[in-house]
Amino acid sequence: MPREIVEDQVFEKKDFTIHPLPKGEYEFCSFLNCNFSDSDLKGISFSECEFNACNLTLAKTLGTAFKEVKFRDCKLVGIHFEICSPLLFEVNFENCILDFSSFFRLKLKKTRFLNCSLKEVDFVEADLMGSSFDGSDLTHAKFEKTNLENADFRYAFGFQINPAGNSIKKAKFSLVGLEGLLSTFGIEISP
Repeated sequence: MPREIVEDQVFEKKDFTIHPLPKGEYEFCSFLNCNFSDSDLKGISFSECEFNACNLTLAKTLGTAFKEVKFRDCKLVGIHFEICSPLLFEVNFENCILDFSSFFRLKLKKTRFLNCSLKEVDFVEADLMGSSFDGSDLTHAKFEKTNLENADFRYAFGFQINPAGNSIKKAKFSLVGLEGLLSTFGIEISP
């Protein structure tokens, strides 16, 4: 059965929990104020699409393709991005809530997390080389064996990163962020 290809469409205020998004390939599409909460996105491909003010909480993403996809003002709580299709996987987030989501072992080079809530997000063994976390809350986010080379944490907060357990060469941190780097060593920092 041939896959449906949908191009340059705008989907606005659609509730895909009632009427699921048809399986297929979506290219250059925009999703505005749509509800995908707990939806099954298995086997759907999104290429150069934008999601604005959408709710994707607990969406099922096994084999879902996100190629050059931008999320703005979206709620993506509990998403397992590590089970998405890894082929050409590229995402960027702005003003999004990604709490309790997982990027375990994903290649996320130069990914942008701008003003996002990333509480308890799993970045274990992910490749975040050159990524930016400007204005993002990383409280209890997990970093273990993570590639953070050239990543920018200067304006991020709430993180705790063990420099001995992660690759942080040329990563950028502010003086305020030093506590998040040194807390694993039991070092106290005074203002």
